[in-house]
Amino acid sequence: MSATTPKSVDLVIEARWVVPVEPHAVVLEHHAVAIDRDTIVAVLPIAEARIAYAPRERVELDEHALIPGLVNSHTHNPMTLLRGLADDLPLMVWLQQHIWPAEAKVIGPEFVRDGVELAVAEMLRGGTTCANENYFFPDVIGATYRRMGFRAVVGLPVIQFPTAWAKTQDEYFERAGEVHDSFMGDALVSTAFAPHAPYTVSDESFERIRMLSDQLDIPVHLHTHETAHEVDEEKAKSGLRPFQRLQKLGLVNDRLIAVHMTQLTDGEIAACAAAGVSVVHCPESNLKLASGFCPAEKLRQAGVNVALGTDGCASNNDLDMFGEMRTAALLAKAVAGDAAAFDAAFALRAATLNGAKAIGLEAKIGSIEIGKQADLAAVRLSDLETQPLFYVISQLVYATGRHQVSDVWIAGRRKLAGRELPDIDTAAILDKTRAWRERIAAA
Repeated sequence: MSATTPKSVDLVIEARWVVPVEPHAVVLEHHAVAIDRDTIVAVLPIAEARIAYAPRERVELDEHALIPGLVNSHTHNPMTLLRGLADDLPLMVWLQQHIWPAEAKVIGPEFVRDGVELAVAEMLRGGTTCANENYFFPDVIGATYRRMGFRAVVGLPVIQFPTAWAKTQDEYFERAGEVHDSFMGDALVSTAFAPHAPYTVSDESFERIRMLSDQLDIPVHLHTHETAHEVDEEKAKSGLRPFQRLQKLGLVNDRLIAVHMTQLTDGEIAACAAAGVSVVHCPESNLKLASGFCPAEKLRQAGVNVALGTDGCASNNDLDMFGEMRTAALLAKAVAGDAAAFDAAFALRAATLNGAKAIGLEAKIGSIEIGKQADLAAVRLSDLETQPLFYVISQLVYATGRHQVSDVWIAGRRKLAGRELPDIDTAAILDKTRAWRERIAAA
């Protein structure tokens, strides 16, 4: 083979703009991404790609920005079936008087499977290619993600009271081990411990989680400091703030994924930075439940890894990461009193590479780099709503809607093509969703 013979690859995507995220804030004009099997093998100008590669498939995106697939770093995706069930209520009323009773009547493997199917379809149509999942029946959740070809970290739930998933603390841990083992080495699905929150998990369980997290080298995905009430309740009970209690138990480390974090002192922010904690900011859910304001810009300035999540559809009420980026950027400016806070490039990074880092997948996904998995989203920027276009990244964060996502790939496989879902029977999903609505409404 001569030096000028093009190399055979599976796919070349040519885009008007490629936004790799790493290097930070860079936009590459008229670039191509070459993909072989599931891996990115080159990022180069289109003219050079046409000389260097002979792809089995070429996709030309003349009006699009190609970005890394978005990473939703905190979800409860089976709860998509509870979207809009109990709105305009504070957290504990919403949770204890509405959500938990509703779940108790319907939760089971079928509910979980059908909720995840609906969520995957919604996420793909919004450019999301990976979710950090936190719900019961993780065996079913993981199997559904695997079957649908969607990347996920599946939470292994631990909570202090009996549920349909497990009745005793020993059973929670036994089943967690079984689920973890069943996904070891899986190309798309991995696991994390998912203790619900400090107010629903005992010291004994937290100590056990810390030991197992160390042994298995998996993250701990935890709601904490979500509301002022939670902090006050813990102080009255133990004399410690929840974060102090987690420090005492050895859980404040680089495996901790701390979700919400609306009630933080400067000392706690510094401790997160020093320990390598990742904070998942869920601005729209926090706003809707009036839970408080995460000091996202203070965390960023301290060097904390800040990622973004939607939370579940029961409290958001969507899985729209474009909306989350915009809300996070705007809210951070108001909270910090600084219009330069949480700029657009950082918002995009929080929704991609920072999310990948939070869940331990930064070596695989989150940026468009050689050697990484081809998890990509194409965003059409020629619509009236995104014209005129001066700065691509600002337009993506402040003006673009998820309806402008045209194509999505996960591990090199096309999962969305011209807004259509080639691998998903959307009519069947809608039929099942309508059936669940009737069942839940009658419960």
